[in-house]
Amino acid sequence: MENVVSMLHILQETYRGKRVFLTGHTGFKGSWLLKILTMLGAEVKGYALQPAGLPNLYDIISGDELCQSVIADLRNREALKTAVLDFRPDFVFHLAAQPLVRLSYQIPSETFEVNAIGTANLLDAIALLDNPCNAVLVTTDKVYHNNEWEYPYRENDRLGGNDPYSASKACAELVIDSYRNSFFNVKNYATHKKAIAVGRAGNVIGGGDWSDNRLIPDVVKALNKNEKIEIRSPESVRPWQHVLEPLAGYLLLGAKLCKDPQQYSQAYNFGPDLDDALPVNKMVEMAIDCWGGGEYFINKEINQVHEAGLLKLDVSKAKAQLNWTPQLAAYKAVADTITWYKEFYKSTDMAAFTDTQIHQFFNG
Repeated sequence: MENVVSMLHILQETYRGKRVFLTGHTGFKGSWLLKILTMLGAEVKGYALQPAGLPNLYDIISGDELCQSVIADLRNREALKTAVLDFRPDFVFHLAAQPLVRLSYQIPSETFEVNAIGTANLLDAIALLDNPCNAVLVTTDKVYHNNEWEYPYRENDRLGGNDPYSASKACAELVIDSYRNSFFNVKNYATHKKAIAVGRAGNVIGGGDWSDNRLIPDVVKALNKNEKIEIRSPESVRPWQHVLEPLAGYLLLGAKLCKDPQQYSQAYNFGPDLDDALPVNKMVEMAIDCWGGGEYFINKEINQVHEAGLLKLDVSKAKAQLNWTPQLAAYKAVADTITWYKEFYKSTDMAAFTDTQIHQFFNG
């Protein structure tokens, strides 16, 4: 990212005083993005389901005080359309999703409905806006047809997915591409004035995530209870990154769309450098080290579903075209994450601490 200070200046100039429609604002990544947007001076309207369980990051940061919050389902086409058209956003960031691989095996059709049809519903609403709008739609690193090889996936590689979650996100990408060609074609930008880009992020970690069947939340829950950490796939390699890395990428992509909507209306990977794509057991060992102790064991009897064993992202396009680059090496990303949870369990003011981590990231 050119440098962190200049990137912060670009983001402040882009989003200050602008209307930003944020789906998934009550979720883990959405809550972090809500915090950042309000710090940048944006007016935010959120659209999502109720925060999932207690504790949750949205309540910790007093999210209802930071935005206009609409609690509704992406599949409710009319509610979503009304929320978008009433707000007339300058920017849209689409993070709402059914985001869990293992849960997608339990609710496959719902996963497809939320992730693919929900995205189409949002694009329908954007198409009806009578004002210019820049949209960054977030999918995942798992949209790629995974061949389980060392080759890092590039944005023009084949899309696909074995599990329902990955396949649903690949479907969402096809939906986005169809709408971009049919209704938001860059050749006709002067007429419709809508710019549509896609962000594909790696495996995100950071404070405030309590989702089931995610590595760091499972690790932290066990460590806090002085229990051994149970892991199921110690050798699985993922592109781990701190949550602030892709969020900075999405925001920078939105800023680029604002400057040149025709050039940047495409897909971008956001992930770590290749030497930070690490196996699960290495990440767990880092977390234990940062916590100050702990043990883990491998449960070979756990009910296994198909999950990718090896997945890496090529982020050279984002580096070259957006001047974005990952800032935090894997150990620093884990250390900042574990520090957040340790402060939480010490009853620190976590809204303020979350602010501090954002300032540290963007100010260097």
